[in-house]
Amino acid sequence: MSLHDDAVLVLKGYEGQPELRELYLEHLAAHPDGVYKPCRAGHITGSALVVDPARGRVLLTLHKKLGMWLQMGGHCEPGDATLAEAALREAREESGIPTGLTLLPGGPVRLDRHPIPPPCNWHLDVQYAALAPADAVAEISEESLDLRWFPYDEVAAVADASVVRLVEATRARL
Repeated sequence: MSLHDDAVLVLKGYEGQPELRELYLEHLAAHPDGVYKPCRAGHITGSALVVDPARGRVLLTLHKKLGMWLQMGGHCEPGDATLAEAALREAREESGIPTGLTLLPGGPVRLDRHPIPPPCNWHLDVQYAALAPADAVAEISEESLDLRWFPYDEVAAVADASVVRLVEATRARL
């Protein structure tokens, strides 16, 4: 099965946000390359909010290019077999936590579509949550200016509304 096929299956099984889900599915139906960065109409991305439920906190990265506190995430790569795998790979790379991260069961937590600068138009983000092991030690990657754990109730003070919604949706699933 291709990554494109997996994305279609994941989205068909996702029960939330029906209008946005349909938009993602229409995008994939129109663009066989719609999971990869070169698709100029936009492309699917995979992200994961790294969560430490025992301590009531999330790990956010201060994105180097955007200067914003965000969840870990990014572009799908040819070696990614599934969207979940892409999101988990991105979480490992950007958090510096090489082992022990596991995705919260039940598939994606949210979808978030946001504009990006030309030549592409949109990121169609499929957002997961990754549970951090108790002994997790985060390490800043080359893609980050900073990496920090934030208590749930402090996220709204540093991050935009999309990250706040992701934290809320993740907490509802924990």
